[in-house]
Amino acid sequence: MTIENGKITSTMLGIEDHGILSAYLTITFASGGCSFGGYSLDSWSAGEKRRVGTAFGTECIIRILDTVGVEKWEDLKGAFVRVAHTGLGGVIEKIGNLIEDKWFSFKELSEQYSGRNQSDEQ
Repeated sequence: MTIENGKITSTMLGIEDHGILSAYLTITFASGGCSFGGYSLDSWSAGEKRRVGTAFGTECIIRILDTVGVEKWEDLKGAFVRVAHTGLGGVIEKIGNLIEDKWFSFKELSEQYSGRNQSDEQ
């Protein structure tokens, strides 16, 4: 695992072309750059016959903002972060605050929520 400082150069929070709410942070760092995210922030509700928000999705957004140290999604672009990644051609495992020992990982949070039925948490 390599840890470098990086800059968030773009963000996406929205509905992807297949109808799933998702978020990405595109981050550049000395050895390259990569997008971080791509997890589903919503789930399918058979009862409502539509996609609905989840506690996991809300928690992701809150933790990203807190980790980076901003109050609004729009303030993420241009912010500096620490990046833990697996190297050239790999993935960003987690992002961290430049000053404080705060880290966020979609994968780790997803594992915490994996035993829960997200559609029941609304």
